[in-house]
Amino acid sequence: MRLVRVRKHLRHNIQRPDTTYLDRVGPLTAGEDRKPDDLRESRVTRRGVLAGAVGLGVGAGLDHVIAKGSQKTTVERVTAGAPSAQAAPFYGPHQAGITTPAQECLSFAAFDLTSDAIEDLRTVLEQWTAAAAALTVGRPYEPERRRASQAPLDPGEAIDLPPAALTITIGFGPSLFRSRGGDRFGLAGRKPPALNPLPPFPGEQLDPHSSGGDLCVQACANDPQVTFHAVHLLAKLARGVARLRWSQVGFGRTASTSRVQVTTRNLMGFKDGTDNIRAEEAAALERFVWVQPGDGPDWMLGGTYLVARRIRILFDVWDATSLEAQERAIGRNKLTGAPLGRAREYDRVDLQATSPDGELAIPTDAHIRLANPQNNMGQRILRRGYSYAEPVEPGSDKLDAGLFFISFQRDPERQFIPLQSRLAALDALNRHTLPTSSSIFLCPPGPREGGFIGDALLA
Repeated sequence: MRLVRVRKHLRHNIQRPDTTYLDRVGPLTAGEDRKPDDLRESRVTRRGVLAGAVGLGVGAGLDHVIAKGSQKTTVERVTAGAPSAQAAPFYGPHQAGITTPAQECLSFAAFDLTSDAIEDLRTVLEQWTAAAAALTVGRPYEPERRRASQAPLDPGEAIDLPPAALTITIGFGPSLFRSRGGDRFGLAGRKPPALNPLPPFPGEQLDPHSSGGDLCVQACANDPQVTFHAVHLLAKLARGVARLRWSQVGFGRTASTSRVQVTTRNLMGFKDGTDNIRAEEAAALERFVWVQPGDGPDWMLGGTYLVARRIRILFDVWDATSLEAQERAIGRNKLTGAPLGRAREYDRVDLQATSPDGELAIPTDAHIRLANPQNNMGQRILRRGYSYAEPVEPGSDKLDAGLFFISFQRDPERQFIPLQSRLAALDALNRHTLPTSSSIFLCPPGPREGGFIGDALLA
């Protein structure tokens, strides 16, 4: 398990009672794009995440100059290449947080809309877009001047913190397009054909209260307080229109989404995501991740489907399993990550390789055999999961920890559902895991400057 070092307290500037919150952070209009070093009245700290072999690095420093009236200027430096200092692009043809190099921390939340007015849905999406554009460049979200006697719009727990490569990804659940009473938003005719609740799979024990939702927010960053702040602010902005249904915090990415990233280990101790699709594989992304013409309504072109599943590891069973049995269940060497029968992690998986005794090197029920594209009509998915750990239930003496699985795919009915059906029926890992949450969302294409996420749907 990678340890995350977090400085737990923000440094707050003491202001005179007649100074407004907006005076301290400055207004930000929807669509405005400011660089992290544009921060006024905020001292950027060296706060960051140290995980695995990833360090803060050494590079040219960024000068952050803070001045107000006659106050003395304070300068602090943040290493330019540090994960905590980076800002991920927000606007573009696709939403960020999908092919973006996977960060170390996750806050995921699903919401139920409490209003049936489409104007309220539009307002929430407009505000979420404007807030996300601000937060991803390290700016507080305070779009209008507020008096000191008023509560600030931005809760403020990320003041003084750099953007930490924050990405905010927003998705729409199947229930957004329907309700018991009918078509509450008038969107039934615009529903994507593949956006349906996931079917039940063998071996699940799903909690309905931590599955589903009308909307979802995935916040990823290299600082857990930055991801918490993002979900906190968006939940606050939606208050009165949408309520939080469930949430999940994750740590330690369990997949690499770029060739510049090393493969990390999951809570079973194995390297995870070796054969994942990478951001540099443009052709594979077009084929397997991004919605193409003919897949559904035009408003979703360039979008993708998000599947989220919480999978608990049964540690009392796994920890009592021999190393050989663990490796045969996964299909890889635990130390090197190499496929069984091969020498190195990135050696091609050879499903025909045999052991010295003539048996298949990778067993018929091994996870990587069943998940291999050769056994799934050539289909692939883009994985972007995180480890999770919940408090131990009193008296249980059992860890509640495992994988918060996230994947992106062009068509879940051709990709994820057949793959998961095969795994649920045959995978040796089923003896060691228990799925407890399952959800699907459609992530629309990225916003244009001046627009908002989902604007083509509501046009």
